[in-house]
Amino acid sequence: MQKMVRSAFLVTCMLLVTMPLIAQRGGVDWMTTGNDGQRSSWVAGDAKISLETMMQPGFQLVWKMNLKNEARQLTSLTPPALFDFYIGYRGFRSLAFVGGSSDKVVTIDVDLARIEWEKEFESISAPAGSVLCPGGMTANVTRPTLTGYPSPGVRGRGRGTPAKSGVGEPLEGAVTLKEMLLQPPPPSNPAPETSTRIARPPDPFTPTVRYVHAVSGDGKFHSMYVSNGEEPNPPIPFLPANAKALGLIIFDNRAYVATVNGCNGVPDGIWALDLESKKVLHWKSPGGLLGSHGFAVGPDGVLYASTLDGELVALDPATLAVKGSHKAGVAFSSSPLVFDYKGKDLIAAATSDGRMRLLDSANLSAEPLAVTPVFSSPDFVIGSLASWKDSMERRWLLAPAGGAVAITAGFVPEDGEVKNGAVVAFKLVEQDGALAFEPGWISRDMVAPLTPAIVNGVAFALSSGEFRSASSQLTALQRVERSSSAVLYALNAFSGKAIWDSGDIITSFVHGGGLAAGGGRVYVGTYDGTQYAFGFPMEH
Repeated sequence: MQKMVRSAFLVTCMLLVTMPLIAQRGGVDWMTTGNDGQRSSWVAGDAKISLETMMQPGFQLVWKMNLKNEARQLTSLTPPALFDFYIGYRGFRSLAFVGGSSDKVVTIDVDLARIEWEKEFESISAPAGSVLCPGGMTANVTRPTLTGYPSPGVRGRGRGTPAKSGVGEPLEGAVTLKEMLLQPPPPSNPAPETSTRIARPPDPFTPTVRYVHAVSGDGKFHSMYVSNGEEPNPPIPFLPANAKALGLIIFDNRAYVATVNGCNGVPDGIWALDLESKKVLHWKSPGGLLGSHGFAVGPDGVLYASTLDGELVALDPATLAVKGSHKAGVAFSSSPLVFDYKGKDLIAAATSDGRMRLLDSANLSAEPLAVTPVFSSPDFVIGSLASWKDSMERRWLLAPAGGAVAITAGFVPEDGEVKNGAVVAFKLVEQDGALAFEPGWISRDMVAPLTPAIVNGVAFALSSGEFRSASSQLTALQRVERSSSAVLYALNAFSGKAIWDSGDIITSFVHGGGLAAGGGRVYVGTYDGTQYAFGFPMEH
């Protein structure tokens, strides 16, 4: 009996000490590809990463781990979904869930750099066919995601102040408990929420079963316990086998994913699975779907997808019926990006002529609100965009660009000559009562850059090193041989100036996928099956 009382007391003390840390976090974890439903790739706040800390020594490779994943063609690891503060029967964990092309999910304790659990699905995948249709697991692993815009609070458990001793004076008790007890109590009648467009993360202490989800190469949908990877229920048939799936996301008890490239005869489009009824819906894209994230989700749950025949469509989340569309007259080259601007839900997407278009979600059929000049080579597939808002409420939009075309769009390179490609940043401004894109900055030269991740005023950009070619004659092996090692850069998100880089630490290239970030770390997964984590070393 005394042991039970002692254990209960210790657990209570742990919760009392950690509750203030949780309250300070705000926001939510990197849940899905592009971080959130809007595919912003933006972590609004972080307790460790900032412009100030990145200017000082300390940010470095904290660990790397080969996950023993067998690449299929060029496809290997997906960017991880993150769970920065999981409280389970094994104690406190910070977890990363990585999908592998060989039909496996690997869960890593990112604090201790060890595998928490891994699961390989017994799916029947066809032999790897082509670069466009590799087979195996191609969609990201995901956690259930809130559709509202992320809260701008601090994310991540990183310590923001120097460590202090938890030992108090005799008979005083722990200092941390004393400080917590001296804090004023929360108001008895908190102010009501003023908007339902902002996502409010769930209380981590609520006793809720947590799941992580994946779609295996045979098209089945898997729901696994976060704690150990076990599946309480049989997988659900979702897609035809060996489709190329992208952008898996779950909200309102439904799973959504896109299929592209017409692999194994599966038409391009968006699929929806009701997790209660097990009913599957499918919207077929008449002109083929494009974009590395598949689609984006507005704060009201509406899905937006861009097509190869130059149409951007809005789909009802319950029925996948078309609610509206915009005809660009030129093929799209990226997934849509949704963001808030003065209470309006705006959509940005890149087109194959190397431009970016800005649309009003309330009037999709209208002319674009703004169009950029050409900033990228037409043969470079942009894939996806990123967006963030600074402390002065200025909206920034970032895009990877191919070649040196951006120089003609008004960008002035201040970090060396740009030949291969770069990341470009536009500011959204108002001119004579209308919105316009204003060139902000261009990064240093990069090889096949991927969409950056913005963390607390720092833009992490990846020179992927991948050799890209429109030629269908080149095999995957030939592309691998012509590719170079990836390099991660930390850029000042206000100026584009490089303030840190990974040098020669990464020894392989990155195909597709991209970055994930949160909890004071940035994650890169490479073709050779190695997962890298960069950040500030923590005390163990």
